[in-house]
Amino acid sequence: MAGFEPGSLPDLLPLYYRRLFPYGPYGRWLSYGGVVKNYFQRREFSFTLRDDIYVRYQSFNSPQELEREMQKMNPYKIDVGAVYSHRPSQHNTVHMGAFQAQEKELVFDIDMTDYDDVRRCCSSAEICSKCWTLMTIAIRVIDRALVEDFGVKHRLWVYSGRRGVHCWVCDDSVRKWSSAMRAATVEYLTLVKGGSETVKKVNLTDPIHPFISNSLSLVEPYFEEYALVGQDILGSSESWEKVVALVPESVRESLLREFPKKHDSVQRWELLKKKMEKCKPSHAESEIMLQYCFPRLDINVSKGVSHLLKSPFSVHPKTGRVSVPIDLRKLDQFDPFTVPTISCLCSELDTAHEEEDGEKENEAEPEPKRRSRDYKKTSLAPYVRVFEQFVEEMDKSRKGELLKKSDLQGDF
Repeated sequence: MAGFEPGSLPDLLPLYYRRLFPYGPYGRWLSYGGVVKNYFQRREFSFTLRDDIYVRYQSFNSPQELEREMQKMNPYKIDVGAVYSHRPSQHNTVHMGAFQAQEKELVFDIDMTDYDDVRRCCSSAEICSKCWTLMTIAIRVIDRALVEDFGVKHRLWVYSGRRGVHCWVCDDSVRKWSSAMRAATVEYLTLVKGGSETVKKVNLTDPIHPFISNSLSLVEPYFEEYALVGQDILGSSESWEKVVALVPESVRESLLREFPKKHDSVQRWELLKKKMEKCKPSHAESEIMLQYCFPRLDINVSKGVSHLLKSPFSVHPKTGRVSVPIDLRKLDQFDPFTVPTISCLCSELDTAHEEEDGEKENEAEPEPKRRSRDYKKTSLAPYVRVFEQFVEEMDKSRKGELLKKSDLQGDF
């Protein structure tokens, strides 16, 4: 991205961690109101330092201690892990087998590289506005299922900083799920199956499960603009042959014969749909839409309780972009290319201070207040607000649950 040079990261990180990282809501999030004694102290943090030095099993007595360590070490990347039976920093002193991951948020990692077989605009780590629609669809499909099918309330969706998105499911009951329950959830949410050698990766049978029909209703509004116009999946013989391979064999020959007579992908798709009407009960039309647009999840990331995931508000070392929370109310407007970079934020901070009429900053003012005001002066502010609202909703829900328990116990 223009305006960011990876070599400048060591110079910019100290300012970012000292003045811009939202420690207040971040500490509140990972403490969960202190629901369990020593909960924060038993949480694993991992830092990736300069020259790819990887430091695991770190733990801290308080969010304030974590803050001081981040400012001291200036990590290139921060990963958040599980809450263990013992403090992770003491894992070498614990009897073998006693050190166990006890709970963690259910997490999802959706990476654009997993869609390389169905996107024509980019490949590998590259993304553009055309293929980013896949991430928008993924969030809509998975989030609806989490809320309506699993009863989840507290989800935090975060841009990875480069080519994908992460989801943190933070409900108290979900954080205690076993690996088996997490794996079963991912299996439920998975439709696209098979490796690079598998031609047809979505196979539907009657009756269609409500999860699939609900997912289709979310995919369909995006399909024409994304797949037919943006990706032009029926735009050439090479691309339409891949699509025709997914329909019943009885109509393949006629489609290949008639496609060249049509002007574009939209007209060819209409022809395909008409052919499918004669092949009932075939679900080829839906299977194609799902194979080209449905979310692709990494089961290993989600099922492992001890699996680490990049922290919100980390800075991606290749792009300089901050891993910011995504406002689901403005999901279709989210643009990964306008996400603030660390160089942009540091520049905005310098400009804001210059515009304070040379008034010297009040050194006696408490550090947290000064920092809070600092990130509010930059383009990071609206993203921090999304995060704060997420934390506030969890706090509100937790207090409601405590009041409910108190009333049930007759403890007035």
